[in-house]
Amino acid sequence: MPEKLEVSFNSPQCGWMSIGFTDGRGEFHTTTAHAPHELALPRLLRILTKLLDPASAEKEYVLQWNRDPEEFDFRFLRSEGGSLLFEVYQYPTEERELSERELVFAHLGSVEEVCRAFAVTFDQLYADRNTDEFEFNWRQPFPIREFEEFKNQIGHE
Repeated sequence: MPEKLEVSFNSPQCGWMSIGFTDGRGEFHTTTAHAPHELALPRLLRILTKLLDPASAEKEYVLQWNRDPEEFDFRFLRSEGGSLLFEVYQYPTEERELSERELVFAHLGSVEEVCRAFAVTFDQLYADRNTDEFEFNWRQPFPIREFEEFKNQIGHE
């Protein structure tokens, strides 16, 4: 039986955010930067929302993010049977050469299980956004609209 995915996005500090993924078989931790992929958080929430939508025809989504100089792809591949393969690829530079990318984390679970793991960490970021001065420390506002749409969609699962 597959292990449960755990996702952690820690409160941002000075434009950086520590993130991590673990599932009992593997783990990956890094920091991410608020730029140049300044829309990474709202895009991630939109991807998760679409994955939960049974009417969404797309099966694959890729989110680009970075640590500077390293770059990351978060790849989500949904199957017809409701399972979801979540992969994190790391590139050594911003050139994003496919031949140089490395698979640093992979998890296979249900769409609901993966999205709920992300929901837990986004709930915490949202709850702590004022105390942690999210906007000041991440250099941009918390993606409230996308968060609310995601929460609305996951609530219908």
